[in-house]
Amino acid sequence: MIFSSTTISRYHCTLREPVHYPGTARRGANEPSLTLLPAEPGSGISFRRSDIEPQRALIRASWRNAIPTEFGTMLVNDAGIPVNRVELVMAAVRGCGIDNLIIETGGSGLPEFDGSAAPLVALINRAGVAPQNLSRPAIWIERTIEVRRGDSYAMVNPADLPRITVNLEPAHPLFESQCVSREMVDHVFARDIAPARNPALFGAGIDATGIGAPMGPQSEPRAIDSSVLPRQARLRFDDEPARYRLLESYGILALAGDPIFGHVFANRPTADLMHALVREIYQHRHYWTRLSYESIEHRFDRDLTSLSAPSTRLH
Repeated sequence: MIFSSTTISRYHCTLREPVHYPGTARRGANEPSLTLLPAEPGSGISFRRSDIEPQRALIRASWRNAIPTEFGTMLVNDAGIPVNRVELVMAAVRGCGIDNLIIETGGSGLPEFDGSAAPLVALINRAGVAPQNLSRPAIWIERTIEVRRGDSYAMVNPADLPRITVNLEPAHPLFESQCVSREMVDHVFARDIAPARNPALFGAGIDATGIGAPMGPQSEPRAIDSSVLPRQARLRFDDEPARYRLLESYGILALAGDPIFGHVFANRPTADLMHALVREIYQHRHYWTRLSYESIEHRFDRDLTSLSAPSTRLH
């Protein structure tokens, strides 16, 4: 991720102050609340269950603790304590430049917000981002790393800038393929990716191979009810299913710990596929180097933040 502020790009960050999301009443049930708390430099991102005794309540947000499920990503600590569907929260936290944070929740479930990460991004921006006295590293990809799961595949290629491309090929002929590609710059994330909602929550979700279903393992396409098709007009973007799948994928990639400088391309991505890519990255440590943001800037003899100004090439 590239940030508009050179300081935020180069150094670990946390929140300036705690922020609370109270949850809302959705579909006849109370949505869980969430509290974000500043954390010490180098402590990373952790979830904390307030309904569990303190010695068992902390769950580190790491690919090592991640389990892909039918409904997305579950994190489980050594005591077996879970937290479910972490993609949206992880994407918002990474997209806002937060490296160290405690995310407190009263149960295993997390808020759905409005179906997107935008409300959480707004809360983080309201609290403010505080740089810390610790250099931010990045995973600098030097050789292509690829994984495949049937017709789905994901790869990360060497690239000067972090970019994610998601391609969806729906199983049903009523839906066209969609492809979204973005360089991961903070204002681009906030404007183009964070507001993308899960179409399954709004009647536009159709098939589990790409258009709006929860990001679980690959499964068979579900039947289409044509009566829901006009509701697609409510989508925020014409290609919102692909943008939302990019958002989920970005949240999973955030579990790698350090930002990834490379071009991630995912065709019909599932949670299992994206987790496999993160594991593959760590299994091929000789394919990448851990560099500081400052050293990356020096490598190209330019300030990365100069690339964060709005530009038509980002679309």
